[in-house]
Amino acid sequence: MDDVYHIDRQLLFQDVRRVVVKLGTRMVTVHDNALNIPLIETLAADIALLMQQGIQVAVVSSGAVGAGMGRLGLSRRPLNLSELQATASVGQGLLMNAYKLAFREHDIPVGQVLLTSEDFDNRRRYVNARNTLDVLFRYQAVPVINENDSVAVEELQLSVGENDWLSAMVAHMVDASLLVILTDVDGLYSDHPGRNEQVDLIPVVHEITPELMSRAGAPGSGVGQGGMATKLKAAKSVTKGGRMMVIANGLTTRMTDIVSGHEIGTLFLADQCRLTDRKLWIVNTRSKGAVVVDDGAVEALGARGKSLLPSGVLEVVGEFYAGELVGVEDRHRVEIARGLVRYHSESLKRILGKKTSEVASILNVPTGKEVIHRDDMVVF
Repeated sequence: MDDVYHIDRQLLFQDVRRVVVKLGTRMVTVHDNALNIPLIETLAADIALLMQQGIQVAVVSSGAVGAGMGRLGLSRRPLNLSELQATASVGQGLLMNAYKLAFREHDIPVGQVLLTSEDFDNRRRYVNARNTLDVLFRYQAVPVINENDSVAVEELQLSVGENDWLSAMVAHMVDASLLVILTDVDGLYSDHPGRNEQVDLIPVVHEITPELMSRAGAPGSGVGQGGMATKLKAAKSVTKGGRMMVIANGLTTRMTDIVSGHEIGTLFLADQCRLTDRKLWIVNTRSKGAVVVDDGAVEALGARGKSLLPSGVLEVVGEFYAGELVGVEDRHRVEIARGLVRYHSESLKRILGKKTSEVASILNVPTGKEVIHRDDMVVF
């Protein structure tokens, strides 16, 4: 039998001291969109036990929209943006009160942290949020993190499974060793159960391949926004950061058992070639635009580890400022790298294909510089 089935989770998890747990909407709410108070209370009791063992836990919780729907008597998730935001604002108060009361039984304070994609896209805001979470841990409080659905616009309109992505980013932000995603299935299966009755639970994943991604199912219910595909994307990000992730059934398992190393759910093993925190931020942050480069630049970036120079740029896509994150694409518009650009998009358009020595006179600046320096770039 392949050694994939012989991973010693107890050995792997013995040094875990910081965990992020993410709960989907179908964990936090029941069929009528009322909050699942017994599950929240059980989670609080488990986290209290883990904290006694010296393990710090942050909670990423979905459910604000679902709880708001239940309180407002809505049977369907609103499609209108303002209605969706209003529903989330009602639900956030209910959700946090439930966590506050559950953890009060164990004399543990909770701190609500509301985040949007901009808190990750902007490096300064990212560091500030990380410092806030570190202080909450120092105070022996449990951070309860939500996407700020009542003000987020792009995420509510366009994204699916946003809190799966959010939980991965939080795992990086707080330098957690383990991300646990609790959902209503037992883990990742060999095929989608709805398409094939002969499916097996995959206990361990060493690498997230395109074939594995193709097995993932479609997004979930009309209340929650997630699906297995978004969880695999989260796993890919987490494992690239040298962290582990478990997908497990939150309705039938306990956090204490998972963190203790019991054979529960699907374990995604950490990538041995872990990226630095700065490189992880570059990989996971959403780009503001792109630059299309010629074949020579593709070879220089990939094979020779060079910085991107103006001479290799063919086209500028979108509008961005100096210091923002942009994608680097080849002639076929395939992203081959991404990094922090050193020119405004309009300035960059003026120096396309030019030598670095020509940039100073064209832009009337003291000296020319790279478009993206190697230290500020991740090549795929």
